Amino acid sequence: MNRRYFFMAPLVAVAGRRLAAAPSDKVRVACVGVRSQGWVHVRKYAQRQDVDLVALCDVDDNILNGRLGEVEKMGRKRPQAYNDIRKLLEDKSIDAISIATPNHHHTLQTIWGCQAGKDVYVEKPCSHDMFEARQIMAAAKKYGRLVQHGTNSRSSIAREAVNHLHTGLIGDVYMARGLCFKRRDTIGHAPVEPVPAGVHYDLWQGPAPQHAFTRNRFHYNWHWFWDYGNGDLGNQGIHQLDVARWGLGVKYPTRITAAGGHFMFDDDQETPNTLNATFEFNEGGHKKLLVFEVRHWISNHEAGIGEDEPGSTNTVGAVFYGSKGYLSVWDEDHGRYESHLGKERTPGPSGRDQGDNWSNFIDAVRSRKQSDLNAPIEEGAISTTLVHLANISYRVNRSVTFDPQTWTCPGDKEATALFRRQYRAPFIVPELV
Repeated sequence: MNRRYFFMAPLVAVAGRRLAAAPSDKVRVACVGVRSQGWVHVRKYAQRQDVDLVALCDVDDNILNGRLGEVEKMGRKRPQAYNDIRKLLEDKSIDAISIATPNHHHTLQTIWGCQAGKDVYVEKPCSHDMFEARQIMAAAKKYGRLVQHGTNSRSSIAREAVNHLHTGLIGDVYMARGLCFKRRDTIGHAPVEPVPAGVHYDLWQGPAPQHAFTRNRFHYNWHWFWDYGNGDLGNQGIHQLDVARWGLGVKYPTRITAAGGHFMFDDDQETPNTLNATFEFNEGGHKKLLVFEVRHWISNHEAGIGEDEPGSTNTVGAVFYGSKGYLSVWDEDHGRYESHLGKERTPGPSGRDQGDNWSNFIDAVRSRKQSDLNAPIEEGAISTTLVHLANISYRVNRSVTFDPQTWTCPGDKEATALFRRQYRAPFIVPELV
């Protein structure tokens, strides 16, 4: 399959050049995974007249059939329907795929898309583990594809906020604090049961180890199991981690310390619902600190974040501290910032704009310029490694160091062993680097 798609790539590259030369042509997009966030993808693309929604793919027929009808209600032509992304990728006329499947599928499906000559929008986090973070970057480069990461803040007013940070608005920025306080109730205990009619469960499991079906290991609650998800740090928190790292102007941490646990509830959840992680950076002799906190229940607000949402217990954002003040970026739509300057905390520049990461992706597909991507996969993959390193520190119950040259936790075999999973054939992520 890889060999076949490799030789298809030049043909699709020609189609891409044709798109750039003839702006009147439409970008033909297929959406993969359309239940929740994937439906956001569909609606975003449907807003553009220069996009044709040509296919939808989902392993749950109950979801897929309903979405096909909803697309028609939008006044759009009924898309082709697929359960298996591999069948969808055989359609040479598709220019781009947009992936919103569970985390454990993201890297492999993106690589398949790149090998098939498609540009790819992939939801966050782009990988399920450290090994995959390297492979997804390598695939985009090897196959010459445009790959956008679903960290939406990269297309929002946060761009303006980060520019202020990098041009000295609050002076020497030495620390960022990421906040992911979301009220999440218990998932309870779910018994093993027969696979529901219309669900292609083997395709859903994909690279993960085979496990009997339970409702808690399926729609949405898969986030809280190590086989498929990365906890709330990799669910909501990756957005704020990305902004915090971006604003600090750093790449990989040298030392990571995480502690937490699964508090309050007796349920099936494996990942921690409360986590404190500290990332230490030392680039060019400049030390910086990123502190991240996940809370799962009722919480206070910080730095103004969430205070303008009556009744909300959610506080989701990032705060930057500098020698001349502090700046906060927030809300769940990733579209607001405020700054406070000097000892008197005088209000400084502020702004609000949600932006559109999907439109930016389509614009880049049309221009064929990597530089036009606001959230390139290279940046998304680096931020995603912070999620994995914090979870690894939590799981081995100690601080870990990281060397990006050897791609290991030096001297710590137990931590390094968690960099890569055992794949279930035939869903094997290839080693490209």
